[in-house]
Amino acid sequence: MNGIVLMVDEHKWIKRMLTVLRKASFKAIETGEINYADFADMIEFVRRYADDHHHGKEEQLLFNEMVAHSGPAAEKLVTHGMLVEHDLGRLHMAGLEAALKAHEAGDRESVVDIIANAVSYTHLLHCHIDKEDGVVYPFAERTLDANILEGINTACEAFEKEQMAKGIQKKYEDMVERLEKRYL
Repeated sequence: MNGIVLMVDEHKWIKRMLTVLRKASFKAIETGEINYADFADMIEFVRRYADDHHHGKEEQLLFNEMVAHSGPAAEKLVTHGMLVEHDLGRLHMAGLEAALKAHEAGDRESVVDIIANAVSYTHLLHCHIDKEDGVVYPFAERTLDANILEGINTACEAFEKEQMAKGIQKKYEDMVERLEKRYL
């Protein structure tokens, strides 16, 4: 298994959910209706699939090796770029969740915060994914020793098998497809 190819493939699922999140936001603007359960599923997807499952591999496996072995440029790229953006994405999800709770409790003005956090997250992640696919991953492939890359591949494969046994990939891929049918 090639861990970097796997991470690029996971980006496709994440981008599909970003499209759903944006369309659900537009529907909320257009109709004034918010499906709280669907937004909760979108947040769960972001936290469990995009963050725990995907970013987990990046942060625990790939990025650590880049910082340790690819020099100061990698350290800057990872610690001052990718990890900051991961944290900003988590902030948007926390803001979205808080705004949804406020809206459901009757604070109608919080719809602005729902839309702001949802759309800001989708924009951030599209840009972030483009940087990873176009800059970060190719940089890692160029600068990391073949043995280190093979170690990342082996660790990714073990991680994926563990996640597959728990049904993580299928659960969240099915969620994307179900929400696409509703919003696209």
